[in-house]
Amino acid sequence: MEKNNLSNQIRRLRFENDQMTQQKLADKAGVTRQTIIAIESGRYAPSLPLAFKIAQTFGVSIEAIFQYENKQS
Repeated sequence: MEKNNLSNQIRRLRFENDQMTQQKLADKAGVTRQTIIAIESGRYAPSLPLAFKIAQTFGVSIEAIFQYENKQS
């Protein structure tokens, strides 16, 4: 099974935005706090619509939040 190669800057962006809580981000994105925790920790890759919602919340592009590293064996 392939490891999730998606990293993100959610934690940094939350703190740069008045130390936004995970719950506040979850409310704005329409998901649970547990979903934000899983995405932030790299255990879950968000759907494209959710990635757009998170980016819009911070007023940045998806690429400013999520980075994909394609590691081929």
